[in-house]
Amino acid sequence: MAERQKLADADIQARLVDRPGWALVDGKLHKDFRFGSFVQAFGFMTQVALVAEAMNHHPDWTNVYNRVTVDLNTHDLAGISALDFTLAQRIDAIAG
Repeated sequence: MAERQKLADADIQARLVDRPGWALVDGKLHKDFRFGSFVQAFGFMTQVALVAEAMNHHPDWTNVYNRVTVDLNTHDLAGISALDFTLAQRIDAIAG
């Protein structure tokens, strides 16, 4: 499956152009989100959790009050794959 192949650094950098706010940090796709309240942040996480579970691809994330930090990588590849970018796109759509 092409989505589960580790991407080369040049490909990752090229794809980041289409994902504003996302950056490569410590070998993972990284983005910080801020919401108006804890309830909004938690609602966002709940929606992302449903998408991630359906994809069988789960983020590393933290939540502190109205902030959610998301890190994506494909654990079994020890790197970033197209699947991470697909999930990043879906996360951005949920965040609005």
